[in-house]
Amino acid sequence: MLLQLPYTEYLGRLAEPRNIADVVIVFLLVYAVLKLVRGTRAAPMAAAIGAFALLYWLAVQQDLGTLAFILRGALLYIGVAIIVLFQSEIRQALITFGNRFSMPFARRHHGQFGEGVYDEVVLAATTLSSTKTGALIVIERNVGLKNIIDGGVKLDAELSYDLLVSIFNPESPLHDGAVIVRRHRVAAASCFLPLTLNSRLSRDLGTRHRAALGVTEDTDAVAVVVSEESGLISIVKRGEIKRGLDGPKLQAAISQALEIVPRREKVKQIEKPAEPDADTEEVASL
Repeated sequence: MLLQLPYTEYLGRLAEPRNIADVVIVFLLVYAVLKLVRGTRAAPMAAAIGAFALLYWLAVQQDLGTLAFILRGALLYIGVAIIVLFQSEIRQALITFGNRFSMPFARRHHGQFGEGVYDEVVLAATTLSSTKTGALIVIERNVGLKNIIDGGVKLDAELSYDLLVSIFNPESPLHDGAVIVRRHRVAAASCFLPLTLNSRLSRDLGTRHRAALGVTEDTDAVAVVVSEESGLISIVKRGEIKRGLDGPKLQAAISQALEIVPRREKVKQIEKPAEPDADTEEVASL
């Protein structure tokens, strides 16, 4: 309706707050979709769908009846095709949208136990790295991993360095698979994760790294990986991997990923004296 108005009236109507908000919201949605599919396997598929739509438009404009008829019939199934082709991207978008807009009404889980709990993960990872023992530790956040936990061996044990090192011992029957950490406890071991389908990954990344990328693409979990071949420690979040971390860097990366306030900052906040009010200053001067 707005595009059918005369040019001057169109500009006047476009300057209305309601129409400006409409344009801004559409821009943000398009930007979020483009940012989501950039660098993923969805990008070439989206380009193919765009080329398909352009071809149909040209067929209609040039009065190519046969081609337009064929493409028009294919458009009936385009909705189902989009859902099938982009199911992982749609799921990730819904998870991201839900996490950002549901947090004001729900308590956030990440970091609520403090950084000391995850020091056990850092210590275990550095120890396993020194012996080139492969490991995969997934820390659950707001999106539950119940389906993955149910498929593994349930432990529900206190998170500790000794337990993690024992699980990933090559002689242990639980070493093959991932450990799921739920809050301050080891929920399950020997869990199998979905592998990423990203074809642009380096061939240096093995199954553990691909599994860590897969679970962080589908959820908001954070994964710590120790390579069995090189002993390198990696952290994975939102489908992005950082490799070659040592103990302090891993601890800082976990704290940043889980939004944990460092203990020293907490102490400073507690020890910071309150500013005296006006009445206190007057009494002191008297």
